[in-house]
Amino acid sequence: MTNASTAVRGFGPVFVFLFGLQFISMGAMEMSGPFWPLQIKGLSPSDSVFGLAGVGVYVGPMLGMSLTSAFWGRMGDRYGNRLMMVRALGGLAVTQLLVAAAQDVWTIMALRFLQGACAGYIAPAQAYAVQITGGKNRASLFAWLQVATNVGSLGGALLGGLILDSFAFAAINLTAGAICALCAGLAWLSLPLPAPGTIAANPGNAGTRPTASTGVPIAVLALMGMLLASRMVMQVPFSMYVTQVFGARHWVAGLTYGLLACGFVVAAPLWARHFENRTPSYVLGGSVLISAACVLVTHLAGSSGSVAVFAFLYFIWGALLGGTTPILLALISGAVTNDRQGSVLGLAHASQQGASASGIIAGVAVTQLFGLDAAFPLVATLYALSFLAALGIWLKLRTPLKQGSRA
Repeated sequence: MTNASTAVRGFGPVFVFLFGLQFISMGAMEMSGPFWPLQIKGLSPSDSVFGLAGVGVYVGPMLGMSLTSAFWGRMGDRYGNRLMMVRALGGLAVTQLLVAAAQDVWTIMALRFLQGACAGYIAPAQAYAVQITGGKNRASLFAWLQVATNVGSLGGALLGGLILDSFAFAAINLTAGAICALCAGLAWLSLPLPAPGTIAANPGNAGTRPTASTGVPIAVLALMGMLLASRMVMQVPFSMYVTQVFGARHWVAGLTYGLLACGFVVAAPLWARHFENRTPSYVLGGSVLISAACVLVTHLAGSSGSVAVFAFLYFIWGALLGGTTPILLALISGAVTNDRQGSVLGLAHASQQGASASGIIAGVAVTQLFGLDAAFPLVATLYALSFLAALGIWLKLRTPLKQGSRA
């Protein structure tokens, strides 16, 4: 704990506040994450409506973010990423309060899409963090910001389960809306504008070395999308899988769901330290091994008949994920100057949301057609494809390096 506190403080007091803000606000949004299928199931008049709405309630905000994140990123470069953070938190607060009052699935889906279109907090927060730190140790920077998100996910999912065991589902949305409103006010009042000298800083010490070719960031973006799609297959069926396959209570489902985030929290800073200042070839070689490990872990999770073993494997899966998105995102971010971080991270965030939506749709389609038992075989298969993609990118990247060394 002391080492973690020291690492976060090492980026400066503003980053400490930003870390706390992301932890609280993203935790509030994750309170309802595992339990939407249960709410939608109760409001759906038929199984066909539930099948559509069960996908839409997750995919809707992702589509909204994928359509608007690049635009909000450009607005962040032009008018300031701090303003975009406040705008996003305000949008989350208003839409959460509206969702709490909604009593039919179609209204909920429309509000969830609007929520995504108005939100997009993470990308401007990442761009703002790069600006206030001057872009130093970028892999660790992104890792710690995602640690904040995942610690919030762990606490939020557990708190959401406890609320749902005692109150109506609307209580989760009301609580989340109030927290996001408070965070918006704190962000506006407490976060300083980045110093002009840091905004146009050269990437230089970007955590991972900037790439010389634009093809590498595009390939890395595609790989990151494949890994996210694999991860998101279980988003919709997760709570039903745990409660039906293992007969567990809601709070157990929420805790197990949060263990993925817990594993990420433990491992992400270690992965970031390991990959800091490494070449793209080295980072992508690591991605090959991590993808292969994800294939094995998710296969074992789908074969487990014990909720305790399943929860442990979920933790290991989260630990492996700590070496994926923040590390790959650092490669992409390190390829551009700090005054363009909003645009490039907004584009990356939009791509991530599109990939996540694809994973969710695939997960729902397969489980609706073949049952819950088909969920984890699909996850393992998608990770196998990610492994092949990572291997291909790594080999392609190494070839010019070897040719250059011979020349």
